[in-house]
Amino acid sequence: MLNKTDRAILERYLSGHGHDAWRVLGAHEAVQRGQDGWQFVLWAPNAREVALIGDFGQWRPVRMQRWSAFWHVFLPTPQAGQRYKFQITGADGVTSDRADPFAAFAELRPLTASVLCRAAEHPWHDADWQAQRRQRQSREAPIAIYELHVGSWRRHPDGRQYTWPELTEPLIAHVKSLEFTHIQLMPVYEHPYDPSWGYQVTGYFAPTSRWGTPDELRAFIDALHAAGIGVLLDWVPAHFPKDAHGLGRFDGTPLFEHPDPRRGEHPDWGTLVFDYGRQEVLSFLLAAADYWLTSFHIDGFRVDAVASMLYLDYSRADGAWLPNRYGGNWNLEAIEFLKRFNWLVHSQHPGAITVAEESTAFPHVTGALEHDGIGFDFKWNMGWMHDTLRYVATDPLFRAHHHDTICFAAAYAFSEAFVLPLSHDEVVHLKGSLWRKMAAPPEQKIAQLRQLFGYQWLHPGKKLLFMGGELAQEREWNADAELQWGLAADPQRATLHAWLRALNVLYRQQPALHRGDCHGGGMQWVEGADAAASVLVTQRLGGDRSLVVVLHFTPVRRADYWLPLPAEGHWRWILHSDLKEFGGSLDALPEPVNAVVETQLARPIAHVDLPPYAVLVLERLS
Repeated sequence: MLNKTDRAILERYLSGHGHDAWRVLGAHEAVQRGQDGWQFVLWAPNAREVALIGDFGQWRPVRMQRWSAFWHVFLPTPQAGQRYKFQITGADGVTSDRADPFAAFAELRPLTASVLCRAAEHPWHDADWQAQRRQRQSREAPIAIYELHVGSWRRHPDGRQYTWPELTEPLIAHVKSLEFTHIQLMPVYEHPYDPSWGYQVTGYFAPTSRWGTPDELRAFIDALHAAGIGVLLDWVPAHFPKDAHGLGRFDGTPLFEHPDPRRGEHPDWGTLVFDYGRQEVLSFLLAAADYWLTSFHIDGFRVDAVASMLYLDYSRADGAWLPNRYGGNWNLEAIEFLKRFNWLVHSQHPGAITVAEESTAFPHVTGALEHDGIGFDFKWNMGWMHDTLRYVATDPLFRAHHHDTICFAAAYAFSEAFVLPLSHDEVVHLKGSLWRKMAAPPEQKIAQLRQLFGYQWLHPGKKLLFMGGELAQEREWNADAELQWGLAADPQRATLHAWLRALNVLYRQQPALHRGDCHGGGMQWVEGADAAASVLVTQRLGGDRSLVVVLHFTPVRRADYWLPLPAEGHWRWILHSDLKEFGGSLDALPEPVNAVVETQLARPIAHVDLPPYAVLVLERLS
């Protein structure tokens, strides 16, 4: 029997305010009339009949009772770890066996049943982390994210994937050695098809059984928090697959997906699109977000494919999309959902953050809700990524003719609060690894990668690097194999590891490099017009002092380069890419330089030796 509290939660689910519905829907241990057992509750408003089947009853159907739009039954016999499904006779008269949309665990693919899972038993030890989270994840904090795919970071010699307990210690050691502040996990939810990398989700509440149990994932996250590392999850509310055990036509009708295929099907991915205008669907998605934040203590979401949610004509030909009520191409219901999602995260989970993968110029993605923004904390800067990778793929001999490409990102660097991503999407599907993208002979590729990372870390915006970039991995990412860890023994690549660590340490220690990441006072040009030498000079501002960043994008050494600086006086080097520890030629930082006003230029100039592919940072002494 559903008690009064259960019914109140389910009524909120119907109204679109059921973010706590995960506490009732699905399968939960319960006590009824003094007897221990499990209560099963399912939303299937158009079903003619629903039965529970499972190995606790030799898969014989047990008829469920209906209350409002829900079906429920209590059984004393099931045990944790046993499998179950719902046998649904839909409005169309077809009977199908479905996984539980709210299941907390599932069978290992290719099997598809849900698995009874007790409520979280992991004892959390991250109170200190939680207390500091708002400060650690603000727009003025240093945020450097290491993105990884669990199944291909490391593997056992026989090809088996690491489990959460096996992954914990080596991953923490690696991330700490590089001084990243966060990891971002590609989707960890249950999914049937490995090559989807987790982006075609069938279990929005179930950590995939590939890598261990829900409590093992909780212990993994807890250990990362103890090490001072935040955990972001990639989340996929944009679409879901058509697998027969999943959400499609769940009760014989298009229940979770929009009924009109012009809105309810994604032509590129062969998937279904949620009906964001249906209140119960909003409750389902909001409940999933709340569940992961509450039960797994995650620190935020990177939301996948936001552009596909915002535009009704996204990747659709003329006539193949349905306009909104005003005749336009904005998906007004999806926009409202994203606003509600961001409100939920920020109001109910202080310090948690949201990041949009949004590839267009849609306005105010990171704008505040009270100012009619969508409310994300950050947005991936896809324009910066495309321009940067196009520029570094250009032969240095011709970069002088493409100087505007590397300068342009500064024009819109503060139009949103950005993350600068070099993500998995850029090193797969024949795009080649970052190492292969560098327009240089093999002996210069490490130097160019060093400069690429230097440019990324010293440009306004939070940082994200996909695994393998730190190894200068030669082959593009393969989700069926581990990274090329053998490359770490290469002395040249070891210098790249040291360089990334130095960048992260500097980024954390220098307020000028992180406090101004997301507002217009965070960077000023000192010199952006020296296309002939392919040199950029900027000033980063924040805190009580400023820094000057010098980037030189060609392989030649420029002796006695006239370096413009913002003020006269002595300037010391605090980062220099030509040190031997980074693969250069210098044993130690050069002596400070003196900037004086050159009368013919009417600006302070220091005479410096500019190494090939230089990344330099200076601060003023006097």
